[in-house]
Amino acid sequence: MALLSREIFGIELALPEFPVMKGIHGIGMSDSPALASRLAEKFDYTNTFYHQAPFFDVTKPDARNEGRYDFILSSEVMEHVPPPVERGFKTLCRLLQPNGVLLLTTPYTIDGKTKEHFPELNEYALASPGGHTVLINRRPDGTIQTFDRLMFHGGPGSTLEMRVFSEESLKELLAQSGFRDVHIATENSPAFGVEHAETWSLPIAARKGKFVAPPAELAHQYRDLSKRARLLERNLADLQNEYERYIAFHNTSHAEMKGELTARTEWAKDLERNLDERTRWALSLEQENKEAQAAHEQARESERAAWDAAKALEKELVETRDARARLERRLWSRVGRKLGAV
Repeated sequence: MALLSREIFGIELALPEFPVMKGIHGIGMSDSPALASRLAEKFDYTNTFYHQAPFFDVTKPDARNEGRYDFILSSEVMEHVPPPVERGFKTLCRLLQPNGVLLLTTPYTIDGKTKEHFPELNEYALASPGGHTVLINRRPDGTIQTFDRLMFHGGPGSTLEMRVFSEESLKELLAQSGFRDVHIATENSPAFGVEHAETWSLPIAARKGKFVAPPAELAHQYRDLSKRARLLERNLADLQNEYERYIAFHNTSHAEMKGELTARTEWAKDLERNLDERTRWALSLEQENKEAQAAHEQARESERAAWDAAKALEKELVETRDARARLERRLWSRVGRKLGAV
């Protein structure tokens, strides 16, 4: 991405700093999803695959796409293309606009020439007799070749290693395919985390024509403005987050207060209901007390009446006894007189 930025804008920009330029057309060859999604936001860019849609086979291009693209990204792909690999590089050159650029990474050595593992590959297939994968090839003359000790790279799709390039052969191959300028990116960029530990298999920029980058001063101004815009966006995001936290806290506090108020209201209602019940109980108790007092008074009246009746009876009994005694005295007096006369 640092190389793409230099080739398009003239300076290194981080991918989030790239301006949105949908007039720039690009294509990726099995780029990572995270990278592809960012590039699609900035350019008219499509990520393609050998084994799934959207399909792209560098050996069988669609002629309608010739001269369409401003840039092509090819990361660890060309070592897997069946021979002759020249056909693939010529295809990429034809797909580019007159001043388009191919950004390429592929394993290569510093010395020697490209080593083709299957130089006479024609009609071939992979087989796994006994669980060991081999490549079986029918040469143009009909003879059969069998290759074992195959090298597969990680990832989906066709990952069989067909060759190991050399730096010299790559440069020659790109020039023969129509690329006017080939640059191997040996430069480090510590600010962007680009530190080359080795001197081989470095990124390559191959241009089909002469490209005039925007003036450096304009590019630097854009980068500074982009950084300021990102800073303002972060500040705005922080303010938004702070506001959302405040709203969330306010809503939470409001909900808690509402819940507390509801609980207290229910408590007051319960207290009121309890008070009503106690009031009714007290009134009922008071009524019972009044009735008991009335019954007590009635009992006391009855008791007084009974005592009065008893006293009256007792008086009557005394009077009756007195009358009886008088009668008895009178009777005995008469009897005595009669006896005395006898």
